[in-house]
Amino acid sequence: MIEQPASLKNRLIAAGTAWIAFGMVAAWLILSNVYHAHVTQQFYEELFVHLDELQRLAQVEDGRAVLRAPLSDPRYDVENSGYYWEIQQRDAVLARSTSLKAAALRTPMGDRADIGVHTHTIEGPTGTLLVAEKLDWKDPSRPPIQFIIGTDKRHLDAIVQSFNHTLSWALTGLGLSLVLAATLLILYAMRPLSDVHAALHDVRSGKSMKLTGKHPAEVQPLIDSLNTLLVATNELVQRARTQAGNIAHGLKTPLAILTDEAYRLQQQGQGTSAATILDQCRRMQTQIDYQTARARIVANRLSPSATADLKEAAVDIVGAVSRLYKHKGIEFQLAVTDGLKVACDKQDLQELLGNLVDNAGKHANSRVAVTAKPTEDGAIAIDIADDGPGLPPEAYEVVFNVGERWDTQEQGTGLGLAIARDLATLYGGTIKLGTSTLGGLLASLRLPDANRRLAS
Repeated sequence: MIEQPASLKNRLIAAGTAWIAFGMVAAWLILSNVYHAHVTQQFYEELFVHLDELQRLAQVEDGRAVLRAPLSDPRYDVENSGYYWEIQQRDAVLARSTSLKAAALRTPMGDRADIGVHTHTIEGPTGTLLVAEKLDWKDPSRPPIQFIIGTDKRHLDAIVQSFNHTLSWALTGLGLSLVLAATLLILYAMRPLSDVHAALHDVRSGKSMKLTGKHPAEVQPLIDSLNTLLVATNELVQRARTQAGNIAHGLKTPLAILTDEAYRLQQQGQGTSAATILDQCRRMQTQIDYQTARARIVANRLSPSATADLKEAAVDIVGAVSRLYKHKGIEFQLAVTDGLKVACDKQDLQELLGNLVDNAGKHANSRVAVTAKPTEDGAIAIDIADDGPGLPPEAYEVVFNVGERWDTQEQGTGLGLAIARDLATLYGGTIKLGTSTLGGLLASLRLPDANRRLAS
């Protein structure tokens, strides 16, 4: 099975989607970390304000501490609210918030001897606690007073999680809108190539001789080059046809003179010489006919619009051949599906079918069947069967040689099957002989399906 090449449009859309997805993930990570840092800083700044307030309101006397007024934030009065404060001196608790009912808060003291604010993360009664603490030497002869205030980290995490949730939905929506916009942009940018494909389809189907339509400035040079190539190809086809005709015409007169001289020699009693000359003239004529036909076939094959309707050609050929062999009472049966098109010049298809159907009618006893159907490998199978005597297997290849006829009693030049095989081969097809279900010869012709080719 032939692997289909990847679509440029799909590649661009996939690359754009991947890049947008990468950008959205990177944006999520950056914004989430920035917001987390910002909110954490806000939490600590709020703790610093409450710590200053706690220190300002506290009165420490005789190993006890009391507040002249409650803190401004009421959450410090709600039990296990996650908002706590405590005043200590040498591990002794002097005072604590109403919300704190567990053991004393313990922060790493170290060898600090300054009065600055320090922050820590410790385990609190309701989870991980973000704390700020400050030392106050009210009496240099005694240990410092330690003011501790903290907030559960879960409050910070809840805010960050809510932001991340909103951020995820927002960036997902933005990413999808960017993917949609990129897809539409790519489709719009690739539209000129679709127009070129459509124009080429018209050329290959024979509807037009050149690429037409309006194209962007970047594509127009390609269109002009292709049109120049098409014109040159058509001129080459016409030149080849003309040259083949000129060769045939130029050799026709000398051959006619030689043939006439042979008959004169025969009348003069020189039968052996006359027979030799006539035989060579026939061989020359056969080769001329074959080579000129081949030159015309090759020229037609160069045409990019070589497409023909199979049923139309088959109806014409079967109708003509059936009239030719009407005196034999042969029944011609035709079963060809409508709409089948082969990648072959119409004139060449008619010649190909004409040779095969004529050969079947010539040898049939009473019946010739012509059937056609598409195959899974992108070809059209055309079978011509008859109920005649058929051929032995050893003759299947011999009859395709130029000038060869298995039955030497039959009239003909022996070019029909040779030209038919050349035609099929030049168009990418095949011809094989075998035994038909009717009992006679079966000619199996395979030609490329033009509909499959145009769709590719």
